[in-house]
Amino acid sequence: MSEEIKKNNYSADSIQALEGMEHVRMRPSMYIGDVGVRGLHHLVYEVVDNSIDEAMGGHCDTISVAINEDGSVTVEDNGRGIPVDLHKKEGVSALEVVMTKIGAGGKFDKDSYKVSGGLHGVGVSVVNALSVHMKSTVFREGKIYEQEYERGKSLYPVKQIGETDKRGTRQTFYPDDTIFQQTTEFSYDTLSARMRELSFLNKGITITFTDKREVDEKGEFKSEVFHSDEGLKEYIRYLDGNREPIISHVISMDNDKGEIPVEVALIYNTSYSENIFSYVNNINTHEGGTHLQGFRSGLTRTLKKYADASGMLDKLKFEISGDDFREGLTAIISVKVSEPQFEGQTKTKLGNREVVSPVSQAVGEMLENYLEENPNDAKVIIQKVILAAQARHAAKKAREMVQRKTVMGGGGLPGKLSDCSEQDPARCEVYLVEGDSAGGTAKQGRDRNFQAILPLRGKILNVEKAMHHKVFENEEIRNIFTALGVTVGTEEDSKALNLSKLRYHKVIIMCDADVDGSHISTLILTFFFRFMKELIEEGHVYIAAPPLYLVKKGNKKEYAWNDVQRDQANERMGGSAAIQRYKGLGEMNAEQLWETTMDPNFRTLRQVNIDSLAEADQVFSMLMGDEVPPRREFIEKNAVYANIDA
Repeated sequence: MSEEIKKNNYSADSIQALEGMEHVRMRPSMYIGDVGVRGLHHLVYEVVDNSIDEAMGGHCDTISVAINEDGSVTVEDNGRGIPVDLHKKEGVSALEVVMTKIGAGGKFDKDSYKVSGGLHGVGVSVVNALSVHMKSTVFREGKIYEQEYERGKSLYPVKQIGETDKRGTRQTFYPDDTIFQQTTEFSYDTLSARMRELSFLNKGITITFTDKREVDEKGEFKSEVFHSDEGLKEYIRYLDGNREPIISHVISMDNDKGEIPVEVALIYNTSYSENIFSYVNNINTHEGGTHLQGFRSGLTRTLKKYADASGMLDKLKFEISGDDFREGLTAIISVKVSEPQFEGQTKTKLGNREVVSPVSQAVGEMLENYLEENPNDAKVIIQKVILAAQARHAAKKAREMVQRKTVMGGGGLPGKLSDCSEQDPARCEVYLVEGDSAGGTAKQGRDRNFQAILPLRGKILNVEKAMHHKVFENEEIRNIFTALGVTVGTEEDSKALNLSKLRYHKVIIMCDADVDGSHISTLILTFFFRFMKELIEEGHVYIAAPPLYLVKKGNKKEYAWNDVQRDQANERMGGSAAIQRYKGLGEMNAEQLWETTMDPNFRTLRQVNIDSLAEADQVFSMLMGDEVPPRREFIEKNAVYANIDA
């Protein structure tokens, strides 16, 4: 049988069942990471990944995703449709095997899929197991087939229900609330960000995303269509839309002819941050890996060679480092690997050694051509590198000042810090509090055993627009570093953060529940995202949620965090209660602050996590950058009170 015939012969024989799925419901976190918000949304990603895999194989160009009125999700594509003929080994339809056997699917057959996505690779069967109800509809070879399931078990054999001239697969599932006890409500913004990301990573595909829970004044559902003709070039322009470029074009290449297809796009801007996003088979590899290593190697080698030849480095009195070549750089690397090997703490670090050389070579050739054809841009890039090197030396001295002032350096804790008595960091928490007044109240109301208070004076430095040495010279930021006990910068990596001496495992931002408070929270979050990203990634950063109102009548009192709760509390008290609006934390006494915002038994803390590094980068650059129109549009869209969910 020829290779072409084998490739297109996607039938029941292509499906291999590897093992059973009996304990998926008992140990769901083993398969989807967790049973919280992230795990819930991972169900959608698993189903969409099947459609994307069809697209990567050239069999599909249209995908629709919808959150239905009842909270279920439907994903439909125009791919080949899951095979429905009899699976010889299992004795049932191949569709039923795919839906009810974990590890079953065409992706284990190299003739059906060369590469496939999906971080956990558990497939649609796990989504089925964790759904109270699921329905599969297949449009294949002129016929419509259907099968339904409850908690992973089929309700009836696959049956033909009609004829059609379309092809593809439609999956509808209802998450099981006995598994996802925290919530079964999907976030439009979270899913929208992932669909946008997938459209950039897979140019030419059209993804329609609809939320049928929300209808506008015209009676139409909330909906977006994502489509990209230029792929990563468009992605770069989207991510850097709020930054000022210093070169005239996005530098890009798309090499899909080799064993390892490589796609790269990059641009330099006036910022002082490095933003590189790497993907393997559409998976966002947060921890990098061999493809990122290859990219950095190719970039540094090529730019260094050009800079040396230009003579622009002759007067520089110190060596240029790899970091200097990446300051102000926004880049995306996307590779396709047939058998990716992942490692690292979150299994998002590529380990395939054979990827380094092709990526490094491709990036080197791309840059050599661009620098030769665009000498003015080349000169601007090298000038940026020289400035970065000079700033790095200034920042090194400022960092050393921070290191000397840490507890380990013997410089002592910041004078403003009211520390706790507990010595175990896992049981300690520190509140970063806006202003001395609120800080004083928090000190009186806290539990001194495990709660520390660090008041911050006004608005901290906007690190999005500051050179690195200015950041480390800032007193408030130095106090945060010193209080937390962390160090930054090594000989190998000047941006590496050492959390081994972290003194508190909960770092809680506590600001007023108003616009100014939101701005200060965002400034602090921006600092953490740019300089202590590991702190967020390891789940140490939280935002406190102080109440907006105190509703009181006689001996009865209730706190309210929004207008609806306020009105409900007032109604429970007969409609004539006294309502106090808290303008700031300083208006509460110590007892009120403790019982509403600091008592672990009753408080509400919002843990900050990063679902999408690229999306978070875009939001922070928009909120804290120089461009006013997008910031105004964001504020108007999220008016009243904007929760920045990083």
